Amino acid sequence: MKRRVLLVEPNYKNKYPPMPLMKLSTYYKRNGDDVRFYKGDLKLFAARLLAEELYELHKSVSLARHFELLVRFIRLGRLSLLEEILEVVGEAELEESLREMRRRYQRKDYPQFDIVAVTTLFTFYWKETIDTIQFCKLFVREGRLLVGGIAATLVGEHIEAETGIRPIRGLLDRPGMLDENNKDIIDELPLDYSILDEIDYLYPARDAYFGYMTRGCIRNCPFCAVKILEPTYKPYLAMRKNVEEVEATYGMKRDLLLMDNNVFASRFFNEIVDEIKSMGFSKGATYVPDRKYDVAYRQLLSGQNDRASLRLILQAYNTLEKKLPYEAAGEFYIQRENNGMLFEQTATREGAIKLHPIVAPLFQKYFHPLKRKRALDDFNQGLDARLATEDKMKKLAETAINPLRIAFDHYEQRDVYIRAIRMAGKYGITNLSNYILYNFEDRPEELYERLRINVELCEEENVRIYSFPMKYHPIDDPRYFRNRDYLGRHWNRKFIRAVQAVLNSTKGKIGRGKSFFEAAFGRSLGEFFDILWMPEAFIIYRLKYDQNLAKEWRKAFHELSSEEGDAVKKIIMQNDFREDILRQDMSEKMRSVLQYYEVRREQ
Repeated sequence: MKRRVLLVEPNYKNKYPPMPLMKLSTYYKRNGDDVRFYKGDLKLFAARLLAEELYELHKSVSLARHFELLVRFIRLGRLSLLEEILEVVGEAELEESLREMRRRYQRKDYPQFDIVAVTTLFTFYWKETIDTIQFCKLFVREGRLLVGGIAATLVGEHIEAETGIRPIRGLLDRPGMLDENNKDIIDELPLDYSILDEIDYLYPARDAYFGYMTRGCIRNCPFCAVKILEPTYKPYLAMRKNVEEVEATYGMKRDLLLMDNNVFASRFFNEIVDEIKSMGFSKGATYVPDRKYDVAYRQLLSGQNDRASLRLILQAYNTLEKKLPYEAAGEFYIQRENNGMLFEQTATREGAIKLHPIVAPLFQKYFHPLKRKRALDDFNQGLDARLATEDKMKKLAETAINPLRIAFDHYEQRDVYIRAIRMAGKYGITNLSNYILYNFEDRPEELYERLRINVELCEEENVRIYSFPMKYHPIDDPRYFRNRDYLGRHWNRKFIRAVQAVLNSTKGKIGRGKSFFEAAFGRSLGEFFDILWMPEAFIIYRLKYDQNLAKEWRKAFHELSSEEGDAVKKIIMQNDFREDILRQDMSEKMRSVLQYYEVRREQ
């Protein structure tokens, strides 16, 4: 029996599409189930579901035309909206249905699904995640609510304590894990890209083939969750077949984005590189993107997801209509109207197929072929500098790797890291990137030194390295996994805020350019610590304050005696400058320093 399945990602901002849900979509569709995906405001989604039910009861073009008005009334219940609907739709019997849908919305009597699956990501999205799980219970009162993903695996017992739902922990990497006797291994299924076209949210990294060519990591770093998420190292997972399936339905993608955690550890590294090249990602590779309409129509013919395909086709029609001359646009509109292809509620597979012989030549005529673009591959989780060798780096350089990400988590590993960067430059890999962990067991000066090393390597090796400082916080400590409040033993609240203030100005990254780095973090360790101690407003608006208030602060700060300096620093470390704290009994020189911390960003 066909089941109604709802896949949900909580409404937090994230760069990458939810791969677990994309695999689940493939799994359930192979079983013949009706699958739907949503990311966004769940209250709005509930109102839309009720509006869809109402539309099915009173099908008409007029209702489809004013569908968003139905949704707004169901959600807000304003009499003015009801009157507007009845006036423009003109169906007297509609009023009671509208009022009933509004009453159902108020008592949270939402349309039901047989299965709802909620994915989870980082633990600091705790509130959004828990709220989503609780809300999704309303969609599946008699069905099955599944919760999985990263946070579910790491802190599943806490999710269960707050929601009553026992999450699925770890990978769905064995047959029969969701349905008895089903032989599919869900973790190895191709991704269903079509679900991304059902929602308004646009993932920044959506134009890519996503996947793994290895799983797990041979390391056991104390700050890393990979050993929990992927406990078994798998040295080679073939990916070419999945890429070919994606390309056949959804068109060519720009990037090959691999989520491997330690590909250098694989004894099949050469074979992995050869497969990457065979998928079209050799060094210098290019490709020509498909037109969006062509992709949408091909996707429709595949039968993968009519809801998403028709939504894309209507968007393409609207774009085409703007390109057509006035009279031709009018004729096209009439053809759409006659075939029910003006609105999502009336659009059908048959209507799109019927219009295709008319539409396809128009796209050919009014839209030039898309320009050739560079193809890029990216091991997004980074490579292990300790395992880099001349042979591996030379082999990797045969691909369109951009950027090459190499971890620089510890200052003590600087020699190993520098060696790996020099090898990359030697073989023509010149665009590099890394996350730089801080607030763990490191000292603030080690963050500065690692950033400085990258800046110097850019000049010495003629490469580009973009550094992204990443603040550590525990993933399994109940005091901290719900928030970002953790402080490493060598850090304090003010230093953390100061680094974040600098990164806000640099958009979170440090690139090539010694003058840029020195302006952001200081020309020396002494200047760096001055910035860490400096009032936050002076850091953010340095151009405004550097030669006046900041200069005065710096002079007053360095003129404190050793004893006064220690006392003032204890206050500054807390990053709490309320009036009652600043009114404490202290010397005039101490007070003259702390007065600058009363200057707020908003001022």
